Amino acid sequence: MSTPDAITLDLERRARIGIEEAVLCAGKTPEQMAAILRRADEAGASLLLTRLDEGQRDALPEALAARIDYEALSRTGVFGTVAAPAGEARVAIVSAGTSDQPVSREAARTLAYHGHAAVEIGDVGVAGLWRLLARIDEIRAFPIVIVAAGMDAALPSVLGGLVPGLVIAVPTSTGYGIAQGGRTAMTAMLASCAPGVAVVNIDNGYGAACAALRALSLLAPAGD
Repeated sequence: MSTPDAITLDLERRARIGIEEAVLCAGKTPEQMAAILRRADEAGASLLLTRLDEGQRDALPEALAARIDYEALSRTGVFGTVAAPAGEARVAIVSAGTSDQPVSREAARTLAYHGHAAVEIGDVGVAGLWRLLARIDEIRAFPIVIVAAGMDAALPSVLGGLVPGLVIAVPTSTGYGIAQGGRTAMTAMLASCAPGVAVVNIDNGYGAACAALRALSLLAPAGD
C-alpha cells in the first residue's frame, strides 16, 4: 500500500510546459487523496482534480472537502484558489448532444483552471444539421475548436471541412451497441477525410484542453 511519502507532486510542470499537473482521482483511496491535498497545501499550490466522484469527495476530511470547487457533471474539482479566466475566449467547445456534456465540461473546466475562457456550443450534432449551420459563423471565428461527439462522430469531420482553425476531436462513449463505448467514434475521427483534424482519447476532455493550451501558447496574446 502506498504511503504519503510515495507522493511526489510535479509542481514545476507549469514552468516547464505551461500546463499544470492534474490529479487523476479514479482509483485513489480517500487516504491517498487527503495526503495529496495536504502536500499541495503545504506547498501553497492549487490542484486540478479529474475523475473525482462525489463519494470520493465526501469521504475526504471535511476541512479538505470544503476547499474543493466541485462540479458533478464533469467530475472535476479545483483545490485552492484559482483566478477567474481573463481576456477574450479563443477556444470554442462544441458538443454534438447533451450526453457529451460531461466531456465538454471537463475541457472547459481545464481551460478555466489555466486562465483561459471558452465558449461552449452544445447540441449541434449532424442529425439536425440546421442547428450546426445556424452557429457555424460563430464557430469559425475561433482559432481553436474542441469537438466532443459519440456514436458515429460525424461532427468533427463536418467542422473540419468548414472552419479554418485547429480542430481537436474528442470521441465520447455515448451510443448504443456497435458504438462500443466510444471506439467507433474514435475510429471514425482517426479516419476522417477532413485534413488536419487532431484526435485525443475517448472521453478525454482534459487531454483535448491540454492540446488547446499548447496551441494557445503559440498564439499572440488576445488583442495584440
